[in-house]
Amino acid sequence: MPARPALTPLDPGRSVVDQLRERVAAMERQPARAEVATLTGLSDLVPLHAGATYGVDSASLALALAAGASQAGEWVGFAGCPDFGAEAAAELGVELSRTVLVPDPGEHWLEVTAALVDVLRVVVLRPPASVDARTAGVLDSRLRTRSAVLVVWGDWPRVEARVSVESSQWAGPLAGDGRLVERRARVVVRRGARPAQRADVSWPGVRVARPLLAGLREVSG
Repeated sequence: MPARPALTPLDPGRSVVDQLRERVAAMERQPARAEVATLTGLSDLVPLHAGATYGVDSASLALALAAGASQAGEWVGFAGCPDFGAEAAAELGVELSRTVLVPDPGEHWLEVTAALVDVLRVVVLRPPASVDARTAGVLDSRLRTRSAVLVVWGDWPRVEARVSVESSQWAGPLAGDGRLVERRARVVVRRGARPAQRADVSWPGVRVARPLLAGLREVSG
């Protein structure tokens, strides 16, 4: 089996922000588009709009929302995710050779996130602290200017939509040793005061699933 490509490294001896700014000058950005590519199974449920922020409640959803753009040839990034799972990301379709990881951006995490937005099409952020609406608004303006998407794993003042896993089940061995092969989840999307949307989704290879099968092992979250 061929080795999977590695994450694009950053030089630990230099400022992360400076390195990312250099990549802004070095990379030729594609013409801005109103829509950002999304995995087939999520395109109708959670279409990603350039310049918008989306909230998620799990690492799997964060990876899934970034995977479509990555598959389409875009660069994506993850900040504040020290336990980033490269294998799980690759299984969902994230192209690791076009992925920038800043596992611990430190106290300047907002500045680092803004620099990532300058460079990348989709940025996943797990904020280490709360953000007020005014500060979030500054980043919102940056997103619109760069036609980028921010996916926040955690709380954020204003989001286009909040996506959460209501329940999930794993398909695999019911006894003894073995490998879990598929996760099926009830995904809920909330947009302001509008009624919540629900759909059964399965991944890896995220797609809209058939009704959940009996006999699967159920887990929470």
